[in-house]
Amino acid sequence: MRIRFSCPPELFDMLPPPIAAKRGFPDWLKAMPMTEKLADGGEDRTVKQCPPFIDAMGHGFLLPLATDIRVADGRFEWDWASAESPLGFHFASQFPGAPFAPGARSALKFHNFWSIATEPGWAMLFTHPFNRADLPFRTLTGLVDTDHYSVHPVHFPAIWVDTGFAGTLARGTPIAQCFPVRRETLDAAIEPMTADVAAERLRLRDRIVSEAGVYKTEFRQDRS
Repeated sequence: MRIRFSCPPELFDMLPPPIAAKRGFPDWLKAMPMTEKLADGGEDRTVKQCPPFIDAMGHGFLLPLATDIRVADGRFEWDWASAESPLGFHFASQFPGAPFAPGARSALKFHNFWSIATEPGWAMLFTHPFNRADLPFRTLTGLVDTDHYSVHPVHFPAIWVDTGFAGTLARGTPIAQCFPVRRETLDAAIEPMTADVAAERLRLRDRIVSEAGVYKTEFRQDRS
């Protein structure tokens, strides 16, 4: 699967590029130990040993903020050489009653300057960077048919959630995570397990409780 990221030639040397999400793990995760001591003298495995947690954060690509944004007292300022602003806004009238913007709160719009093209039959899902509650905003989720809509970039509405934040949102901060999804009709089978499968589920449950790394060593697939 090849995904093409392109930008206007005059911006190419100015913009931080998209990166593979597995190269963008945050400092708090890198610093987290693999185990944590418990008060009773034992220890517990941290989420750093949870492959689904880590694989989600490392899936797809991260789209970076184009330039530093200075934030203070509800104001957003920047220095940026391009005529196209790196930040815009959505009025609250565009999403009345939405629970993600209580109190008629307006939304930011992070302007992305990278156009994205996927192979035929594949769309791109854009969302807030997975498990990144440390970021002072929450990017809204959208699905775009980037196999057709591939010339104009996709921008990212977001709610600013940390109203006490004062400082600089740094150039390169991930503002969205994206990954391709196949555009196809889905079907679901909803049924009880057979007796054999139910028994296997119980055996697997007991192994997961008593053994470390069962999922990682026996079920997780290579993502290199």
